[in-house]
Amino acid sequence: MRLTALVAVFCVPLSLSAQQTANAKSVQSNGVARTFLSFGQPYGGWLLMAFDSIPASKYEFRPMPVQQSIGWIAQHVANANYELCSTIGGTSRVKTATDALPESIKAQWPKDTLIARVRASLQFCVAQVQGLTDAQLADTLTTNSATGPQKVLRARFLILLVTDLAEHYAQIAGYMRILGMVPPSALPIRGG
Repeated sequence: MRLTALVAVFCVPLSLSAQQTANAKSVQSNGVARTFLSFGQPYGGWLLMAFDSIPASKYEFRPMPVQQSIGWIAQHVANANYELCSTIGGTSRVKTATDALPESIKAQWPKDTLIARVRASLQFCVAQVQGLTDAQLADTLTTNSATGPQKVLRARFLILLVTDLAEHYAQIAGYMRILGMVPPSALPIRGG
């Protein structure tokens, strides 16, 4: 009886520890991919908040004639998200006839349409990144560049996604400040 109790005292904690280690490893095994997702989410959220708070009448605004309008940036963010995340996850989004329209036409779409497309593109990206394992980040993909086909790691596209979201959020935040608006990331936190 004592031997059985002694075995139980030592083996049960070891068994529980092994289970916890296995669970922690499965969570950590995709930690790098999840880290990229967590870095991109604030920028995507801020972009949606920014596009939503800017009046529709300002979607033609551009600080200088050579710069992009707010509407153009919104359609570009949606298109770039779909393109990058299709490459990241290996799953293409089903395109519609409107996807083939020129960027200048898409930039003229109503504010609600542009926001819905940005939101849908961000949701598509979340699904693509959540489906990745850290091991897949080292996969070699072939991409076309100005100098011809180039082999790059899948991780490069995750970096591009986060960088693109951050860059365009900074661009929109600057436009908002010119318009006398406060960008979402500069708003006071409520309920804190």
